[in-house]
Amino acid sequence: MKYKIIDFHTHAFPEAIERRAVANLEKHYSLNIPRKGDMKHLLISAKECGIEKIVVHSGATLWRQVENFNDWIAQNTGDNIIGFGTIHPGHPDCIGEIRRIKEIGLRGLKLHPDFQRFNIDDPRMYPIYESLEPDFPVLMHLGDEKLDYSSPRRMAKILDLFPNMTVIGAHLGGYGRWNEARKYLVGKNIYLDTSSALWRLSSQEAVSIIRAHGADKVVFGTDYPIASHWDELNRFLSLLLTEEERRKILWDNAAKILKL
Repeated sequence: MKYKIIDFHTHAFPEAIERRAVANLEKHYSLNIPRKGDMKHLLISAKECGIEKIVVHSGATLWRQVENFNDWIAQNTGDNIIGFGTIHPGHPDCIGEIRRIKEIGLRGLKLHPDFQRFNIDDPRMYPIYESLEPDFPVLMHLGDEKLDYSSPRRMAKILDLFPNMTVIGAHLGGYGRWNEARKYLVGKNIYLDTSSALWRLSSQEAVSIIRAHGADKVVFGTDYPIASHWDELNRFLSLLLTEEERRKILWDNAAKILKL
């Protein structure tokens, strides 16, 4: 059966820094990433699997990078490319830049607490979260086996403080910290994406988390270039899910978040 698919979690980098950005990912996660992380190769990978729309993220690790990254993503959006912006808590005008992100056509925000070196529940982030409520979604990297900035426990606190924020928690709620995700996030008012989880979890574990949380609150993501679309889609389709669950995760839930 052919499915309509939105990949909610991809990355692309300007060609001038692409190799360095991928090398940083390899070093942090102890991975070998053979794929290129530029926009051209991202689109080729998605097209090979018939994926109709991709959501592209490119996070700023320094506050001075923020405007350039946001402009670059906005310049590369189109019918099948949906751009999310970046912000850094060290930026002197976070709220103003979020306002500008919306004005230039970006559809949400991506935050990576581990790379940007802030705790999810740091009070200096509260004005940012408040500015996103209720209709500007944020994809939040969750989980790290070495660091605690992005722990599911911290995310649960923010969900309680900002109940109207639309959050997509990456990596089924916490990369390498799925027991903690089960304890603090499963069943909460948060979407989870499947990226960088299906090659770490058994199929039974992945299905268990998806069903415990609810398939209507899960979206498909590849984390390209960490994984190819072909590999991640095959991993997802191998899960023993119903056709209705697959349709929700591959398209319906993401389309609802993005108001497509």
